[in-house]
Amino acid sequence: MNDNPSDAEQDAIRVELERLRLEHQDLEAAIDALIAVGAPDQLQIQRLKKRKLLLRDRIAQLEDQLTPDIIA
Repeated sequence: MNDNPSDAEQDAIRVELERLRLEHQDLEAAIDALIAVGAPDQLQIQRLKKRKLLLRDRIAQLEDQLTPDIIA
């Protein structure tokens, strides 16, 4: 069975990766801004950090799909 994504699937993965990376950067900026102003809402900051970690994990999954498996 061929697990390699087709060209169209690879393009869709790349588009999704770009969207997720942008969202990740936006979350990082939002977290930094909240911390810089000394926002007292630690719960909101923790939720944003958790979302950022989930995005990072999803980005890693998609990157793995684009990287061919090499059996050494």
